[in-house]
Amino acid sequence: MITRMSELFVRTLRDDPADAEVPSHRWLVRAGYIRRVAPGIYSWLPLGLRVLHKVEQIVREEMDAMGAQEVRFPALLPREPYEETNRWTEYGPNLFRLQDRKGTDLLLGPTHEELFTLMVKDLYSSYKDLPLSLYQIQTKYRDEARPRAGLLRGREFVMKDSYSFDIDDAGLEASYARHRAAYQRIFDRLGLTYVIVSATSGAMGGSASEEFLAVADIGEDTFVRSPGGYAANVEAVRRPLAAAQDASDAPAAHVEDTPDSPTIESLVALSNDRFPRADRAWTAADTLKNVIVCLRHPDGSRTPLAIGLPGDREVDMKRLEAAVEPAEVEPFGDAEFAAHPQLVKGYIGPGDTHGDTQGGAHGRALGLDADGKGVRYLTDPAVVEGTRWITGANAPGHHVYDLVCGRDFTSDGVIDVAEIRDGDPAPDGSGPLSLARGIEMGHIFQLGRKYADALGLKVLDPNGKLVTVTMGSYGIGVSRAVAAVAESTCDDRGLAWPRNLAPFDVHVVATGKDAAVLAWAEEFAAGLDAAGVAVLLDDRKASPGVKFNDAELLGVPTTVVVGRGLAEGVIEVRDRATGAKSEVSTGDAAAHVIDLVRG
Repeated sequence: MITRMSELFVRTLRDDPADAEVPSHRWLVRAGYIRRVAPGIYSWLPLGLRVLHKVEQIVREEMDAMGAQEVRFPALLPREPYEETNRWTEYGPNLFRLQDRKGTDLLLGPTHEELFTLMVKDLYSSYKDLPLSLYQIQTKYRDEARPRAGLLRGREFVMKDSYSFDIDDAGLEASYARHRAAYQRIFDRLGLTYVIVSATSGAMGGSASEEFLAVADIGEDTFVRSPGGYAANVEAVRRPLAAAQDASDAPAAHVEDTPDSPTIESLVALSNDRFPRADRAWTAADTLKNVIVCLRHPDGSRTPLAIGLPGDREVDMKRLEAAVEPAEVEPFGDAEFAAHPQLVKGYIGPGDTHGDTQGGAHGRALGLDADGKGVRYLTDPAVVEGTRWITGANAPGHHVYDLVCGRDFTSDGVIDVAEIRDGDPAPDGSGPLSLARGIEMGHIFQLGRKYADALGLKVLDPNGKLVTVTMGSYGIGVSRAVAAVAESTCDDRGLAWPRNLAPFDVHVVATGKDAAVLAWAEEFAAGLDAAGVAVLLDDRKASPGVKFNDAELLGVPTTVVVGRGLAEGVIEVRDRATGAKSEVSTGDAAAHVIDLVRG
């Protein structure tokens, strides 16, 4: 059936939406594919829904081909399963919680590990039932603190999530490999330029975690790769501990008067001016920066955390958030400093709180009060035994020089959250790292037995013994894929869909007021429709300029312009992606366009 622009439920916009930050958001709204309802919440209009369904179909075909079976769970879920896995608490404020009229706690599903696990537990009991892979394509809900970029970071979104169930770890590895290969086929069919990177598991738990990132400058994820093949999300980069150093010739730590030097830059400048080194100038890398934050835990409690790292590096907040999950990172403000008077802003250090470092370490961790109250102190992998530092003396206008790790102070452990830079060595020795940005499109995990243990999913093995099932979890952002493809193919005139995802195959534009033009265009569109070509016919009483602008905005791959050339027996065929135009005789037009559509 031909779709007519005069009847299509669409309204194109000439101006960008006020909240549009990225091109895909701007064009999807302006072209009438989606419409904002609230921050991070969008309605799908007919054009957008056609594209979304095509993405869903690609995902569905590849999941079915790998042997997975489709199910569908409700979005409104009971609290109890999430209590059993502790995710009712661990999800924190990202979880949409509500109550029914009886006061029963419910939630809107962010993911469905618990429900999948309980369904298999209910129906299966033997190793003979496994391996099993189940999936669904369904709407998810997460209370994002900062929804942005249209469909790329929403509070309501469509996701494909699947789960594998195996009797042992070898089975899990095989299921994981099948899903990984299916994901490659899916993203190849979507036409995305993507990379597969090592990742963290986050609130899902598990191991062997990988992300599929669509390479895009506007992506929220930063990843690294090396010439030798190392690739990881920055949150998953794990640098090895630096080698210990011999500090036997290091002088005793000494406190110096360093007025007006609360920043690394001012401290380095003052040190080179007042305490110059004989061998080289002091640099920021010689200083030990101590960053204080507060962690808000899922139960609502807050605890301080101090991080010591070389002064030439900043803390990467995304790496820190991943390292402390499910806790959330909050600023250490004036109220917190008042509660910990031993911490002097701008002059914090891991030595004795009174600045007396002579004779060795006086405090195990940073900022120990006289009454023994302390702050947890974790240090960067570069802060190892024998390294010597300039750092705060816990007194205004004073710093400690030649403070040696292991001799004068220790930490409570290691935390690798410093920023990663271009040119840093890859952790596996495969060469220098380069940074790029991407959009997370898929994430796969080897969950192991976390959820099966919590919910009692066991089956009988070949020996008749009950064993815990091992699971994998595999997600794809389906609605996000619409935005990612739009982002990678649009230009300064609008959307430009690849043919397999476009809402229509051909956009027929009838121009001018001649009734014969519209009659020919309708007959031509009917012939294409009969041949199985999806046609959008612009039959509106609008100017050619408006119609051409809308055709470019909507982004259908092939546009056929029927106008003044009809009198000479020709029509114009335009390629949206390349901008190429060609004149084709009316007698050959149908065959020519059908060949274009069918490739």
